[in-house]
Amino acid sequence: MAVDLGRFGVWHQADKWGPELAAGVEKAGYGALWLGGSPTEDLRDAEVLLASTTTAVVGTSIVNIWKSDAAAVAESYQRLESEHPGRFVLGVGIGHPEHTGQYKTPYETIVDYLDALDDGKVPADRRMLAALGPRVLKLSAERTAGALPYLTTPEHTRRARETLGAGVLLAPEQKVVLETDDEIARVVARDYLATYLRLTNYTSNLKRLGFSDHDFADGGSDHLVDSLVLHGSAVEIAEGLKAHLEAGADQVVVQQLGKEGPDLLPGYEALATVLT
Repeated sequence: MAVDLGRFGVWHQADKWGPELAAGVEKAGYGALWLGGSPTEDLRDAEVLLASTTTAVVGTSIVNIWKSDAAAVAESYQRLESEHPGRFVLGVGIGHPEHTGQYKTPYETIVDYLDALDDGKVPADRRMLAALGPRVLKLSAERTAGALPYLTTPEHTRRARETLGAGVLLAPEQKVVLETDDEIARVVARDYLATYLRLTNYTSNLKRLGFSDHDFADGGSDHLVDSLVLHGSAVEIAEGLKAHLEAGADQVVVQQLGKEGPDLLPGYEALATVLT
């Protein structure tokens, strides 16, 4: 890939990011800042993160294909590349049927979107694809720099690497709560997971990994919650993050729960000291 992401990155939606957190995360040593949710096609929120940092890569995770016109996104990519050469990665994805009324032929829609990005001169090695199942993982290997799996486990990372093969970027997201009390940590985790456990893209993928409907009931079983949201001390969480690297990830994208904005920074700094 043309851009070096580093071994660890950080993921948040725009309302959590800001200049102070972005600069602090970069200073702590994380190689990439990922802008979650569905960034608008003008990519202005990504521009804020780029302007707040000097060397870290900034990526979208992800621009929603149904909501953002590919030609407009390509124009925005070119603007960011001109202003901050070599530092932006365009992550795109199909989103969820529960959130999209026109959710039809999703695979073909992704292919058409990638074709449009080709027309807009967005290089394949500067874009990535949200991917969970084997078919879209293979497409990410064929048409982009690699895959951005969300809400997964090291076992999914292992399977994804087998599907992708060598030389294709794999950057799974992993949620964490820096809290050693199991019950407190699980309350935070269940509150965040509530929306995701109602989305079929995620539950179908988790069933492929061996979880069942029982695991999704009542806010999620302890086994499911602990698998999707690591908790404990910085040292304990670091071991869980490194499990993704051992399973074949190139970068692990960390999302810390339970804090807001700059209040997240001490946790990321504590993790960085044991991750490096």
